Amino acid sequence: MTARLIKGREIAQAIRDELKAEVAALRQRGVAPGLAFVLIGDDPASVSYVKSKGQGCAEIGVDTETFRLPSDVPASEVLALIDRLNRDPKWRGILIQKPFPPHIDEPTLDLAVDPAKDVDGQSPVNLGRLFRGEPTYPPATPAGVVELLRRIGESPEGRHVVICGRSNLVGKPLAGLLMQKAPGANATVTVCHTGTRDLAYFTRQADILVAAMGRAGAITADMVKDGAVVIDVGNNAVPDATKKSGYRLVGDVDFDAVAAKASWITPVPGGVGPMTVTMLLANTVRAAKGGVG
Repeated sequence: MTARLIKGREIAQAIRDELKAEVAALRQRGVAPGLAFVLIGDDPASVSYVKSKGQGCAEIGVDTETFRLPSDVPASEVLALIDRLNRDPKWRGILIQKPFPPHIDEPTLDLAVDPAKDVDGQSPVNLGRLFRGEPTYPPATPAGVVELLRRIGESPEGRHVVICGRSNLVGKPLAGLLMQKAPGANATVTVCHTGTRDLAYFTRQADILVAAMGRAGAITADMVKDGAVVIDVGNNAVPDATKKSGYRLVGDVDFDAVAAKASWITPVPGGVGPMTVTMLLANTVRAAKGGVG
């Protein structure tokens, strides 16, 4: 068996084309979607991520502005900025780029963002709504995984999904989405993590296996059931002297070996990654259309 490739770039582009049409229709009604970015410090990766998200907004017609703050900014000033953005009707969505400097308390900022504008899905209110099965803005990467499964026709309903990783950004919210009594969910979900004994025992049971561990090549072929759908969320830089940068990006899955057993598999790069920004855009458009109630 040779796995079919889940082409995240192509799927993401199809969704962006749909969103672009939705934004055009909103603007005809006098609604101008806007997404505000808050960037604290000058971490190169964070600067790059915000730039990429801004480019995605420009592509579909969403207005953006990046509010840059120095790394030593007092927490009170960050909270004052968030309060101002919460009250400004120009911004339908607010995203605070993570990670933060050590003196900034992440839960405090997550709580400060108006849940109606929390298009990154990090507010405790929106995460609570997610697990209750209520309308909300799901975190972008888990939403992207669910959408990939939907677009390739591999519904998780009635199937065993094993998620390797329990982060607040991916593993936990993805489990919450997939266990709901709803179309495109209704899965039996197992969440594995660093405390799991005999990880391979669980991964070999998976009809759909999601690797979100942050360890290159952690999932090997002997850990995967024949015909499984494999979603690789990992994004790891490993040394490669043949590359100008000196490294290449790989996932958490031993791609070539696992692809010989799986029915579907995401590449890295080009699989889940392109979906993350795209689902953030989808949440922003949803907010502009009236939000989640």
